[in-house]
Amino acid sequence: ISARYPLVESLTGVMTAIVIYLLGPTLAGLCACALTWALIAMSLIDYDHQLLPDDITLPFMWLGLIANTFGVFTTLDSALWGAVVGYLSLWTVFQVFKLITGKDGMGYGDFKLLALLGAWMGWQSLLLIIVLSSFAGAVIGGGLIILGRDKSIPIPFGPYLAIAGWIALL
Repeated sequence: ISARYPLVESLTGVMTAIVIYLLGPTLAGLCACALTWALIAMSLIDYDHQLLPDDITLPFMWLGLIANTFGVFTTLDSALWGAVVGYLSLWTVFQVFKLITGKDGMGYGDFKLLALLGAWMGWQSLLLIIVLSSFAGAVIGGGLIILGRDKSIPIPFGPYLAIAGWIALL
């Protein structure tokens, strides 16, 4: 068993306990636990493979919209526009960056992950998530580079979006 396995299990347990402590054993708490587990899985997959699988992002985007038909975290209108604006905001950044540099600056999974987070928390949370994820990316990514991470290997943005989304959720 790799050392990573018990660390991931411990982190998942701690994060689940925090969610239940803050939101209680309610529908919101149960939904937030499911989102937490998905964010952990997506973060690790993206870190390892620079990939945010549609098999996780898309069902969880829909789950956020469904949960918010019952007003679990926000209104359905806010959730719908959160998904739309979340996707289009990073898609626009991607297109502008590509136009200027001729390179892809991020993957399409990042657009979908921000759409997912918008579907769960509404469009009002998107600016906070972008700011927090950029800050987390700068601090953690900078630390990884200082510790000797190969600069030629891209640093995925998904884990930082996930961190920020989880903080915004709570």
